[in-house]
Amino acid sequence: MRRLTVLLAALVAVAALAALPSSAHKGTNLPKTINLPIGYQAPGFPEPTGFQPEGIVIDNKTFYVGSIPTGAIYSGDVRTGQGSTLIQGVTGRAAIGIDIDKRDRLFVAGGNTGKAFVYDVRTRSLIREYTLTTLSPRFINDVVVTHRGAYFTDSNNQQLYRIPIGRGGALGDVQTLPLTGDLSFSAGFNLNGIDANWGGRWLVVVQSNEGKLFRVNPRTGVTRELALTGGDGNVSMGDGILLLGRTLYVVQNRLNKIAVIRVDGRLRSGLIKRYLTDPLFDVPTTIDNVGPHVLYAVNARFGNLSPTTALYNLIRVDTNGNNGKHNGHKKHR
Repeated sequence: MRRLTVLLAALVAVAALAALPSSAHKGTNLPKTINLPIGYQAPGFPEPTGFQPEGIVIDNKTFYVGSIPTGAIYSGDVRTGQGSTLIQGVTGRAAIGIDIDKRDRLFVAGGNTGKAFVYDVRTRSLIREYTLTTLSPRFINDVVVTHRGAYFTDSNNQQLYRIPIGRGGALGDVQTLPLTGDLSFSAGFNLNGIDANWGGRWLVVVQSNEGKLFRVNPRTGVTRELALTGGDGNVSMGDGILLLGRTLYVVQNRLNKIAVIRVDGRLRSGLIKRYLTDPLFDVPTTIDNVGPHVLYAVNARFGNLSPTTALYNLIRVDTNGNNGKHNGHKKHR
C-alpha cells in the first residue's frame, strides 16, 4: 500500500508540472510589451507633453514608471500590463529615477529641478518635497533606497545626496555626500544609475560619459573604480543599473543593449559576460526585475521627433540564467 501511495503521489506531481506553461519558470507568460499613456497631458499644462518615461521600479508584481517632463507616475500590474496614472504631473516637478521602500513610499529623482519627491503610493499623496541642491547646472538622475536612507546621484556635480531614514521610517533632512577617491568628473554627463548591494554596505554607480563603474562607501563617499574586463571593457552610455547578488546589469541606452557583468563580492572588479539585446529596444534607460530571470526595460526613445504623440513602452527581457542571490526588488536593500 505504501509503495502504491508513493507512486500515485509521484504521478500527481508529474501531472501538475506538465499542466504548467512551459515558459512559466522563465516568466515568459508575462506581457512582452506594456504600453504607457499616449499623448499624456498633465493637469495645468497648456499642451500635451507625452509621457516621456525614464525610471522604473517593480514592487512584487506592481510596476511604477516616472514621466520626465511632468513628474507623473504611472502604475500597473506586470501580469496583465494594465495600469493607470497614480500621481498626476505637476508644473515644477520631474521624475527621472525612482525607487520604493518597504513602507510603500516612492522616492523620485527630480532631474534639473534639483529636487527629490517622496510619495505615499497607498494614498497617492506627496509626503515631502526636498531641495537637494541649488547648484547650477544640476541633474538629479537616479536613486536607491537602503535601510539607512535614500541616495541620489547628480550628473553634473561630484556628490551624492542622502535622505536619512530613521527609526519607524522617519525621514530626515538632506545630507550632501562629496565623492572622493578614484572617481573624477569630466566634461559631459557623469553619474547616472545607482544601486546597492544586499544590506546596503556598498553603493555602486555608473559614470556614463567615461563608461566606468564605481563602488561607493555610503558613509564616507570614498569611491573605488570597479575594474572591468571582457566585452567592450567599459559600459559607455551607461544608464540605469541593477545589482542582483553578484550579477550587475548595466543599461547602455543609445547602444540599445544591457551589459551582464559578474562582479566580485566586494564590488572591486567585474567581468562582462554578455549583452542582452532586443529588436524592440529604442533607447532603453532603466530596468527592474520580476523574479530572478525576467527584467522590464523602459524604452525612453530619446531623440524621437514627435515625443508628445510617441508610443512609449516597457520591454520584457528574459535573462535565462542564474543571476545569483535574488533580492526580489530594490526595497529590501
